[in-house]
Amino acid sequence: MTEVRLVDIEKRYGAFLALSKQSLTIESGEFLVLLGPSGCGKTTTMRMIAGLEDITSGDVLIDNDRVNDRPPKDRDIAMVFQNYGLYPHMNVAQNIGYPLKLRGMGKAERATRVLEIAEKVELEALLKRRPSELSGGQRQRVALARAIVRTPKIFLMDEPLSNLDAKLRVTMRAELKHLHHELGVTTIYVTHDQMEAMTLATRIAVMREGRIVQLDSPKKIYSEPIDLFVAGFIGSPSMNLIEGDVENGFFVAKGVKIPVQFSDRRDVVLGVRPEDLEIVKQELATIEAPVYALELTGESTLVTVKDSATSICVRGSADFEANIDEVCYIAPRTPEKLHLFDKSTGKRLNS
Repeated sequence: MTEVRLVDIEKRYGAFLALSKQSLTIESGEFLVLLGPSGCGKTTTMRMIAGLEDITSGDVLIDNDRVNDRPPKDRDIAMVFQNYGLYPHMNVAQNIGYPLKLRGMGKAERATRVLEIAEKVELEALLKRRPSELSGGQRQRVALARAIVRTPKIFLMDEPLSNLDAKLRVTMRAELKHLHHELGVTTIYVTHDQMEAMTLATRIAVMREGRIVQLDSPKKIYSEPIDLFVAGFIGSPSMNLIEGDVENGFFVAKGVKIPVQFSDRRDVVLGVRPEDLEIVKQELATIEAPVYALELTGESTLVTVKDSATSICVRGSADFEANIDEVCYIAPRTPEKLHLFDKSTGKRLNS
C-alpha cells in the first residue's frame, strides 16, 4: 500500500503556467480521480507523478521518498492510456507477460501469472489472439492486465475508457471498480467524464485552470458544490443555475418565487438539481414557465422549461406528458436541497 504526496508542485511551459503550486495527498489504497475540462492540468499532474514531465518547482513523494529526479522505470508505477499501446506482433498472453519478461521472470512462472491475471479481466479464452483480432473493450482489458500483472505500487490511468462505446464504458467501469477493490492498489485516474469520476472515485479532485478547486468524496461534491463551476460541471443533467435576487425571504427571478432562508441580497444564483424539483399543481408552484422540451430516459422524463433566457430542467415521472409551450408548474421538493451562490465570486453562500 502506497501513499503519494504532491507538495507545492508547479509546472510552467515558458511564460505559460499550466499548474499553479498545488498540494495533494493520495492516501494508501485510494482511488483518486482528477476531474476537469481539457486544459485544466489534470494530465500534466499525472505525468509529473509518473516522471514523464519535469517539475518546475515542488516535490513528488511516494511513501515519503522524493522521486522528482527518478526516471519512470524506477518509480514502480503502471500506466494505462487512452490508446492501448499493445504490441501488434504479440498475442494477448505475450502482451500481458511482457513486463514480467523484462524483469527476467522464468517462462513457466510467467505463464502462471499471466493466466491468473487474464482470469481477473476475463481474457483467459483470448490469450492466443493478436490485438487486431480483438474488440476495443477486449484490447482495453489487455492493457489493464499488462498494467496489473507485475503488481505495481501505483496505477496511473489517463482517460482509459474514452475510446469505448457507451455500453462498454459502463461494463469497464464496473470491472475497474471491482479490480480496485480486489487489488487495493493506490490508483490515480484522469478523466473529463464526471460520470466516470462519480462512479469510480474514493475522492474527486475537481480541477480548473491549473488549480484544484474542490477535493472531496463524490457524494459531497455532488450535494455541496463549492462554487458555480463545480455545480455546473458535476451532474447529468447539470444543476439548474438561476440568476436573481433575494427579497423579503424569497428568491425572485422571472417566473420564479421560491422561499429561502437568506437575508436580502442582489445578484445571486440559485442552484437546484433536476431531481430536487417536482411538477405540482398550479396553487403549489413556485416556478411557472412554458415547456421547451421533453426527453424520455426510460425511468423518468426530463422536462425543460424556458422563459426568456432562463432554462430549468426537472426530472418528472416516466409517464409525464405535456405539449410544447404549455405552462408547467414546478416546486422544490425540500428547501435543504437549494443552494445560493454569489454571482460575482461564484462561491456558494451556504457552504
